[in-house]
Amino acid sequence: MAKYSHDRVVPFKDSELGKKQQIADMFDRIAARYDFLNRFLSGGIDIYWRRRAIRELGRGGHILDVATGTGDMAIMLTKYLSPVRVTGIDISKGMLEIGRQKIARLKLEDRVALMEGDSEAIRFPDNHFDAITVAFGVRNFENLEKGLQEMLRVLKPGGRLVVLEFSQPKTPGIRQVYDLYLRLVAPRVGKMVSSSREAYQYLNDSVRAFPEGEDLVRILDKIGYVRTALRRLSLGICSIYIGEKTISPGQG
Repeated sequence: MAKYSHDRVVPFKDSELGKKQQIADMFDRIAARYDFLNRFLSGGIDIYWRRRAIRELGRGGHILDVATGTGDMAIMLTKYLSPVRVTGIDISKGMLEIGRQKIARLKLEDRVALMEGDSEAIRFPDNHFDAITVAFGVRNFENLEKGLQEMLRVLKPGGRLVVLEFSQPKTPGIRQVYDLYLRLVAPRVGKMVSSSREAYQYLNDSVRAFPEGEDLVRILDKIGYVRTALRRLSLGICSIYIGEKTISPGQG
């Protein structure tokens, strides 16, 4: 199973913990301010990005939201697709607790369930979910291919995976401004608001190292997804990746 440079990018470079444990710790630290920082640092455009990803998903049933965090994507799925149920998993207990509070306020407990879970060892049987979403989470996988394989395993034949993730603009000028923003502005604002410069320095480092664009599409193809596609949003700042699980003869 191939390893990628982003698999080794970690928030706390002096820590002896593995990436997965560091990611959980990082999100536990910033959980209380995470939603505010998301809206502030993106100017609210992350809501539009999520809507576009949900439009690409285009189906209900039982949906799995991987790296669900505070449940933003899971909640939006109930609003726009009316699924039977949404199950969200995440490795950060702090983020999940914030998400459960939001779900309780919205009285969505009968439609959305958030639970602690590892994207690389999903505790559900094969062919279980009608669709899977991941919003800004695949960069945090300790082993990208293993996480993608696990999601394919639990996806039903004919089911669709939609991944929403930061990418790097190709347009000259736009890319330089974006790089400057990620390298200087986001870490400083993150430190002021959440007392965690590391989390937003990690954002910069992981975006730079991530195999985005056509590279990620090729990885999806390699893993076994079919009908893969790439949609670039907002001048390439963010991208949507789509893949489906093949229907074997006799399954359709």
